[in-house]
Amino acid sequence: MTTRQPQDAVEELAASVAVPFAQARAMPKSVYTSEAFLAREIDQIFRREWYCVGRASTLREPGDYIAFELAGQPLMAMRGEDGAIRCQSNVCLHRMSTLLEGRGNRRLITCPYHGWTYAADGRLRGAPAMSANQGFCREAYRLPQLRTEVWLGWLMVTLNPDAPSVAEHFRDVEEMIRPYGMENYTEWFNESFVWNTNWKILAENFMESYHLPVCHAGTIGGLSKLDEMICPPSPPHFNWHTILKDPSFRIACAHPSNTRMQGDLRRTTYLLALYPSLLITLTPGYFWYLSLHPKRVGEVHVTFGGGMSDDFLSDADAAGHFAALKTLLDKVNVEDKGCTERVYRGLCSELAAPGHLSHLERPNYDFATYLSRMTAA
Repeated sequence: MTTRQPQDAVEELAASVAVPFAQARAMPKSVYTSEAFLAREIDQIFRREWYCVGRASTLREPGDYIAFELAGQPLMAMRGEDGAIRCQSNVCLHRMSTLLEGRGNRRLITCPYHGWTYAADGRLRGAPAMSANQGFCREAYRLPQLRTEVWLGWLMVTLNPDAPSVAEHFRDVEEMIRPYGMENYTEWFNESFVWNTNWKILAENFMESYHLPVCHAGTIGGLSKLDEMICPPSPPHFNWHTILKDPSFRIACAHPSNTRMQGDLRRTTYLLALYPSLLITLTPGYFWYLSLHPKRVGEVHVTFGGGMSDDFLSDADAAGHFAALKTLLDKVNVEDKGCTERVYRGLCSELAAPGHLSHLERPNYDFATYLSRMTAA
């Protein structure tokens, strides 16, 4: 893979977004293939912005945890006995082993190396064979804590102590989708995987529905029409576009009991890209999401989850509808995996060159502008 200097990609990206959108092209290849540029993204984006761990409801019971990585830092999110969710370091304060893997439930956090144990709030509870060390004080040890917030049901964390609150940062998002009541959607599944593509390719794939009729011809391609898609200019910290779902796709439309929504809004889907990497498809009936974190230039870790509006929960056929939806989303993922991995293989070619954007790819241009601004700092 190329070892281009980050400034090469920074300058090429800045030049790419300096032209008006009507003349814009896809981002330069170096933005996807440069290891140095990825290091810049990690340092200047993922270390500074809010990152989504998933839905807070994933951690239902005291002791439920998720281990994850953010900007090279091993971290964990865990629900305490007091009901609060905390994100904290996943590294033992003794000889610095990582503590937890994957997800599960633990009454205590026990280091797999020397058996030091921590409570859910990170305070050291036990340290075998340490009484002979005169400088050791158990009360002085606590796993480093990170800023953690729950916003509209999303569990958010940041390494940046100076970042504005999530509610403040995404206030206009919350106002725009208020009739949906996203905080009242129940997650039905949550899983993770790694795809062989650059994280931005997968993000951009979500940000435009231009590819639906072709990439998703076997699934959802016929449920949305290109001429019904609205792709407006977006604010600096997120982008969005909308599509109208066919009324026959019942669980994508407002439930009959839903009196919050009127007219076309009852079948309007919002596709929200909250920078840097929380991607939400929000319909009046269900939602699904991706939360992305780069592993390497050609690998992205994906948290994938989804569920339904609580309006549907009391329906006798709710479980059947959601099972059918999950089957559909799994097929859509297979299609997206194929498309995004082919794009990455293609742009690594010496003969590849970025082409002009469609008017339906306005969110991609706004995303590129965000990346340029953040990496140029």
